[in-house]
Amino acid sequence: MQTIRKRLSILFVICSILAIFLITLFVNTTINKKFNQYMADIQNKRYERIVVYLEEIYKREGNWNDNSGIELMHEAYMGNYCLTLLDINKKTVWGMDPNEIKNNLHFNTMLTQDKGVYNSKRFEIHYNGKVVGFVDIGQYAPILLTEEDVNFKKSINESIIASGILTLLIIIFVSLYFSKQFSRPIKAVANMSVNLSKGNFDAKSNVESNIEELENLRNSVNILAEKLKYQDSLRKRLVSDISHEIRTPLNVLQNNLEAMIDGVLPVTSERLSNLNEEVVRFGKLLNSLNALKEFETESIKLDFETILLNELIKDICKDFQTAVEKKNIKLRCKFQNNSDYSITGDRDKLKQVFINLLSNSVKFTEAEGEITFELYETYKNIVVEIKDTGVGIKKEDLPFIFERLYRGDKSRSEIEGSGLGLTIVKNILKLHSASIEVKSEEGKGTTFKISFIHSVDK
Repeated sequence: MQTIRKRLSILFVICSILAIFLITLFVNTTINKKFNQYMADIQNKRYERIVVYLEEIYKREGNWNDNSGIELMHEAYMGNYCLTLLDINKKTVWGMDPNEIKNNLHFNTMLTQDKGVYNSKRFEIHYNGKVVGFVDIGQYAPILLTEEDVNFKKSINESIIASGILTLLIIIFVSLYFSKQFSRPIKAVANMSVNLSKGNFDAKSNVESNIEELENLRNSVNILAEKLKYQDSLRKRLVSDISHEIRTPLNVLQNNLEAMIDGVLPVTSERLSNLNEEVVRFGKLLNSLNALKEFETESIKLDFETILLNELIKDICKDFQTAVEKKNIKLRCKFQNNSDYSITGDRDKLKQVFINLLSNSVKFTEAEGEITFELYETYKNIVVEIKDTGVGIKKEDLPFIFERLYRGDKSRSEIEGSGLGLTIVKNILKLHSASIEVKSEEGKGTTFKISFIHSVDK
């Protein structure tokens, strides 16, 4: 199995080699074609020059003889081609032997399949519009190249090959560098996911990337690790808290009953009443856990009807009047006039929500404090706010107050409660498509804000 860096490097190198090969082939073919065309044009111009030169000689001398244009032989010999001068009757005036140039030390031709095959072309020589003779130009290759031409062409091909090799080396280096930059964050995230699968929730990826998708992946996995770590600690805490909540009433019952059985404590109505309160407390905890289970599995049945929230809240405030007067707390209910506060929901379950929140406010608000129950409308929502001037919630506890059995700091934990109330509240509101937010400052109070969708918009 290959690493992603190795696979990317191989992919980059293969693509680079293929691209360089194709580019080199294209450039080489194009240059050779253009070069051959250039040499062919030069060769054609040479043919024209030879014909024109012989025409000038005939014009000057008026006829052909053994010396007419014979000086061209030297140039032809050096240029690796043969000349044969013919008169009007196509009889040879003078000519060169092709074998003389075949083994010429200066003989260099373009490497083609026609090399070594002698070919000649015949051109007419004119004077005053009439044909006065012919010249045959023969050679052993379609295009004649001098040694300089061959060396020039060879240097071009070598330069192309050298450029291709140099480019390939540069691309290999660059591909290795970028594949490392690309693979490092992925490898770090992969290793981190392996650690997470093994239960090491402290794993964290610190390898940053300038690629947006990879950076988003890294951040997401880091967040996932934090959430898994929190869930793991929450699970352990949940087991511990449930064990503690169940063990406490059981220990009280067991110790007192054993003492009564052993005769250490007399059996009295007061003691039996206290034991019964522990049984009731234990039963409430089990009922709350069972209710929470039903809410979270959404197996609980809700009886939906149209509810006027202002009427429901007024009734709840009346029910709490005695409790707030006993603690000398001021309870105020504020409503906007001429507003429709009707929603669709389960009356009993929503009443449980408001009672739970108001009970918490009363618990954690000291004497001379104040609790405000405010109801108002926004553009699409009906909002219920419960504000108190109580002890408040620590900033580090705020994100977890809706978790099961979360009791917060010691001062709040000392107050009686199962730690399931707010969890049930959130689940009830979720089934009503409502949301709940909390704002709190330690020592200054807490505000719970619940937003319902207006029944008209549902």
